[in-house]
Amino acid sequence: MTTYLITRHPGAIKWAARQGIEVDEQIAHLDPARIRAGDCIIGTLPVNLAAEVCARGGRFFNLSLDLPPEARGRELSADELERFGARLEEYRVQPVADQPGKN
Repeated sequence: MTTYLITRHPGAIKWAARQGIEVDEQIAHLDPARIRAGDCIIGTLPVNLAAEVCARGGRFFNLSLDLPPEARGRELSADELERFGARLEEYRVQPVADQPGKN
């Protein structure tokens, strides 16, 4: 089992270290083909990638924030992440079989 932190943001890397989160590998972009059953993926992913992680037997932990509008679109420090309630929340994501526009 491998724990991946998926981020390119220094503040998130520092925040995870402050929380004592043990990470085997930190990478900026996820190639879902790397994921094996039991792997833990921490970060913020597009929903289709999160679904692929889950389909491969991985566990997806979203780095969730209560981010005010004025803080969006810029780099956040570890202190700001803490102030905005950064936390890990596990999600199980899967596509719905009957999708609009598909026959």
